[in-house]
Amino acid sequence: QVHLVESGGGLVQAGGSLRLSCAASGRDFSSYGMGWFRQAPGKEREFVAAISASSDSTLYAGSVKGRFTISRDNAKNTVGLQMNSLKPEDTAVYYCAEARLRFAVRSSLYDYWGQGTQVTVSS
Repeated sequence: QVHLVESGGGLVQAGGSLRLSCAASGRDFSSYGMGWFRQAPGKEREFVAAISASSDSTLYAGSVKGRFTISRDNAKNTVGLQMNSLKPEDTAVYYCAEARLRFAVRSSLYDYWGQGTQVTVSS
């Protein structure tokens, strides 16, 4: 059973930065793609960023490209999301997830999810 635990959320002013981290356990972390998704109140969950198992591929949602950076450390079984130039519209619960493939974007291809961490950006 895979267990994912996010940390690093909080309250920040617009223009500020936060770094989210997700610790994984339960299977061979280095064999699976990882992703970050978010869900704002009253909205559906949406894709934020994905990284391949070996970190050779990344993909970002258009709304965060150039501001967010996804990374992973396979030696430590962690994946991070550096968020810069935050905007009020980035306010959401952020979830990390582990894919069933070496790289995935669609949420339906992710088998395991963390409990989420709240990010609130004030204007």
